[in-house]
Amino acid sequence: MRKFLVNVNGTSYEVEVEELKGDVKPAAAAPKAPEAPAPAAPKAAGAAETISAPMPGTIVGINVKVGDSFKRGQVLLVLEAMKMENEILAPRDGRVVNINTQKGSSVNSGDVLIAFE
Repeated sequence: MRKFLVNVNGTSYEVEVEELKGDVKPAAAAPKAPEAPAPAAPKAAGAAETISAPMPGTIVGINVKVGDSFKRGQVLLVLEAMKMENEILAPRDGRVVNINTQKGSSVNSGDVLIAFE
């Protein structure tokens, strides 16, 4: 068995993999792929959604204020990670409800940065 560390969407998993040698045939059919998660229930009118940090880093720019409207794809924040600036884009049109960080703050993967509706 060999151990590997695998990162998926910012979460690390330690996995063990068995190396097969020689002419080995599978003992059974391949396992089924996991089922896709059920679609999320629609949000209630006025319910805020959030944008989270995709990786640990430092906030070097905030391009919106509470109450600002924005368009899909607009740069809302700039996150510096590993000496690279990463633009955090709006996933859809919306309006900023709350900003949970400030310029110069260190954030961890998954920290909520902005709430919007």
